Amino acid sequence: MKIYVINPPFKAEFGKFSRESRSPAVTKSGALYYPLWLIYAAAYARKQGHEVVFQDAPARRLGEEESLQEIRSQGLGTGLFVLGTSTPSIRSDIRFAGRLKKEFPSAFVLLVGTHPSALPEETMGFSEHVDAVAIGEYDMIVSELAGALQAGTPVSEVRGLCYRSDGQLLRTPAMPPMKDLDELPFAAAFIKEHLNPRDYFFAAATYPSIQLFTGRGCPFRCNFCVYPQTMHGHAFRTRSAQNVVDEFAYIAEHFPEVHEVVIEDDTFTANKKRVMEICRLLVERGLNRRLKWLCNARVGLDLETMKAMKKAGCRLIIPGLESGSQQILDNIRKGTKVESFKEYVDNAKKAGLLIHACYMVGNEGETQETMQETLRLAMRLNTDTAQFFPLIPYPGTEAYAWAKKNGYIEPDYEKYCRPDGTHNTVLNLPGLSAQEMVDFCNEARRRYYLRPRYILHRLCVGLTDPRDLQRSLKAFGKLRKYLFK
Repeated sequence: MKIYVINPPFKAEFGKFSRESRSPAVTKSGALYYPLWLIYAAAYARKQGHEVVFQDAPARRLGEEESLQEIRSQGLGTGLFVLGTSTPSIRSDIRFAGRLKKEFPSAFVLLVGTHPSALPEETMGFSEHVDAVAIGEYDMIVSELAGALQAGTPVSEVRGLCYRSDGQLLRTPAMPPMKDLDELPFAAAFIKEHLNPRDYFFAAATYPSIQLFTGRGCPFRCNFCVYPQTMHGHAFRTRSAQNVVDEFAYIAEHFPEVHEVVIEDDTFTANKKRVMEICRLLVERGLNRRLKWLCNARVGLDLETMKAMKKAGCRLIIPGLESGSQQILDNIRKGTKVESFKEYVDNAKKAGLLIHACYMVGNEGETQETMQETLRLAMRLNTDTAQFFPLIPYPGTEAYAWAKKNGYIEPDYEKYCRPDGTHNTVLNLPGLSAQEMVDFCNEARRRYYLRPRYILHRLCVGLTDPRDLQRSLKAFGKLRKYLFK
């Protein structure tokens, strides 16, 4: 069956909408994530024998008319449309799905992603033009649905769907999570055929970079993290070390312009033994001399593993430090201790790893004083880079349920982004307004990045690593209007 996999257009006039970021938006740093979940589903469907056409409208700044014109040129007519979605864009995504259904009434329209996974019936209720939504991890759902449509078997036999039947919304049994992730084709191979790495940008990475996943699910229980709670669960499943390193080798051979790999796993370092094996193989095959890489790395990572990662080509790690208040960390079930942060940062510096620290305000218990605790912590730790964001609670997360129950959140999904597509703060806490949180993050960012000490540090790093200087200048060029606003 012919499957048209689409990352739909949204706010193209303002920039590239990063739908698969953990906080989807037209980002202030200019970041655009690869639509990795769509890529894996498309590559897996092709492996099952289906014909796949792929369109990433945000990457190419396509508006709706341009996107539709390109789809018309493919002569789809019948087949399966698979549309990626996000909470901020869900109304727009559904409107676009409606346009597709009206133009290709014989085709089947499926929505995928975190939002319809969290709220399948509500999402289906927005439009009669959506035939079904996938609930959860959808690689096998898409392929099973395409097989059923091709064979003419009932949709009710496809696992993992919420679908419409005789005016009713019904769910099929859940699709079990994929156990052997080595069954997934390399994302890099699909990117090589269908996408241009220069269309994508991750501010912490050397440009251009390739993003990939080496595992799914997260064993930790942070109440705000959307992917483990809506799509992949908490059972940590991984690709084998050999499979991961084989993809690094593929990138090294087929992407001469790429010098860095972004490992997007929620917590790449959850299994030390596996990390050490990946590092050993990267060194053994000489890939550490060709490719640098970065990853999300939870606090608790030890010095031995950090040194092995550095030797294997790791340049930077990204921890979610979140808050300087231990009470807030406990409230969000982070499972970390403030007093352990300094040792983590010191160990990273000993190992020669850079750190991009993530801080968040607006969680349960937040006050003006706790926000200042977080800023003092950030200044004291003085990591290579840092980000400050208000909490954006997404449907399906415990944080969203908490905010909704207490009346702290705007119920309108379209307000998750401002009219220009940038992040909006939909949360107002007792004694702490959304605007106060935004103002704090803006001020924290300015104070952090405009320090003479910090600017000197970036120049020194750039002089020893010209690619890092290029990355810094590109990121600063995107961010400067917000720093000086």
